[in-house]
Amino acid sequence: MHETNTLLIEVGALLFLLGLLGRLSRRIGLSPIPLYLLAGLAFGHGGLLPLNASEEFFAVGAEIGVILLLVMLGLEYSANELVGNLRSAAPAGLIDAALNALPGAAFALLLGWDWVAALVLAGITWVSSSGVIAKVLGDLGRLGNRETPVILSVLVIEDLAMALYLPLVTAVLLGAGLMGGGIALTIAVATVLVVLVVAIRFGGVISTLMSAKDAEALLLGVLGLTLLVAGFAAELQVSAAVGAFLVGIALSGPVAHHATELLTPLRDLFAAVFFVFFGLTTDPREIPPVLLPALGLAVVTMATKTLTGYLAARRVGIAEPGRWRAGLALVPRGEFSIVIAGLAVSAGSVEPRLAALATAYVLVTVVTGPLLARLPDFPWFKRWLRHRAATAQRRELARVAD
Repeated sequence: MHETNTLLIEVGALLFLLGLLGRLSRRIGLSPIPLYLLAGLAFGHGGLLPLNASEEFFAVGAEIGVILLLVMLGLEYSANELVGNLRSAAPAGLIDAALNALPGAAFALLLGWDWVAALVLAGITWVSSSGVIAKVLGDLGRLGNRETPVILSVLVIEDLAMALYLPLVTAVLLGAGLMGGGIALTIAVATVLVVLVVAIRFGGVISTLMSAKDAEALLLGVLGLTLLVAGFAAELQVSAAVGAFLVGIALSGPVAHHATELLTPLRDLFAAVFFVFFGLTTDPREIPPVLLPALGLAVVTMATKTLTGYLAARRVGIAEPGRWRAGLALVPRGEFSIVIAGLAVSAGSVEPRLAALATAYVLVTVVTGPLLARLPDFPWFKRWLRHRAATAQRRELARVAD
């Protein structure tokens, strides 16, 4: 009974604290992710007040948090939208992967880490935070801007790429090697293709199994199906997160819309638990030694991500200010980076400093990113863009005159 009481006290106190931190983050206009990570660091191993009784609760909650993050992500897209984006934004996706995954892999090798750690760090630096970026675009009133579809296309390609990357990295972390990783990747590709075909042709049939009119039945049905498929996916070493993502894609119409409304509070709760748990499992004493490398990696990959958005926007004819808005908006990394690092930590077979580096890296980008996104709105930045445009025009006139 004493242990149960301690569990209730620890969980209740930490959740109440997260509520206060979430409110504070909205007051100061930042994502709550860095505050949740800091809370985990404060109460984890080596922190100010370590929590012991509730660690198992947060471990289970963290797994559910990842699953809910991914199913909600899948609910945002229909199969037709994914296929359409894959066709139109594939070149931008390839540029994105080359400019942002390769620096992470190279950085790990420069630190003397093995190729498995390089594969993990490549994923951490590759994927932008859809949640943080969506909030920033809404806060800045840019949802109707011309460059916003470009930003969303890059994010969709990254999300779809994660459906292939996660099974690969999961198999490699479990010691399956490149051969096992290749088999897992093949299974994942086949699974994604099958789900997309089924969703396109029979998505309406699947959705009719759920009742959009009965909120209780819909919540239980979608949540149960998601956990069931995620569990089977994990057993097949395809990744529970990918299984949840595919469930979200398969649901469509009113069912998907109402499921999103019902699951959002649960996602917010367990996503917060997930970020806290990652902080709990990271020793804050390990962060200072990797702070400078994390800062250097963040500077490099914030620049490459800005270049990604700039090139993607230029490719579709967006003007210079929109190119910069697209590039700077893509800077923050968040939920997927922590998911990937969490997989590595739970496997226990990768470089021990990776968790601390990933935590510091995400903290830097998720705090700096929303601030950088505001740069194109500053008068001095607009003057600089006008000066660049005038200089380019003069050069063009001189070239024509010659």
